[in-house]
Amino acid sequence: MPWVSTTASSTPCCKSRPAEREGLARRRLLGGALGLGACLLAAAPPVAWAQGAELAQLRLERTGDELYLSAALRLALPAPVQDVLDKGIALHFVAEAEIIRQRWYWLDQRVAHVVRHMRLAYQPLTRRWRLNISPVPITSAISGVTLNQNFDSLEEALQAVGRIGRLRLGEVRDIGEERVLPVVFRFRLDTSQLPRPFQIGLMGQSDWNLAVERSEKLNVETVP
Repeated sequence: MPWVSTTASSTPCCKSRPAEREGLARRRLLGGALGLGACLLAAAPPVAWAQGAELAQLRLERTGDELYLSAALRLALPAPVQDVLDKGIALHFVAEAEIIRQRWYWLDQRVAHVVRHMRLAYQPLTRRWRLNISPVPITSAISGVTLNQNFDSLEEALQAVGRIGRLRLGEVRDIGEERVLPVVFRFRLDTSQLPRPFQIGLMGQSDWNLAVERSEKLNVETVP
């Protein structure tokens, strides 16, 4: 009887030891994996900003009786987009802003709207970059009456494209005297302005989806 009693009482203990050892091994493995992950994160270099378009700043300014919107974007063209630009084919960008007044009893009302069109092209003869700016789509018929700027490098030209300064939204009396206004800002690469063969070949290519949109309530800053 003593021998039988000892055997019976020791059986549960023997069964529990493998489970305990397995749980301990799992905890050690998990701890090692977490420690390794932390070391890898600490040793990894900082992640570079991805190519495309990123909105860095948005400001709503009042000068006298008029409202203006200014924006700053960071632009980096993916390789396929830059290749087309290097071949002498112009790229068209569109910046657009609007002020929306919300109405609980009806659809929201757009009280102000402004658009800026920009055309960036490489000039092989002068090896310079030309940027045309206009309030309307830029075509060969109106290219001579747009604001023109020339740059020595593509980086300088893209910085100019990303500086969206003083888009005139309208007069305060038409928009309203509120100190905080809801603004919608959009920026995009207009692929519809590319030659038709290029438009067909761009179907499904994410490199050409350069676009930014933000809706935000902005404080109206008074600028002398």
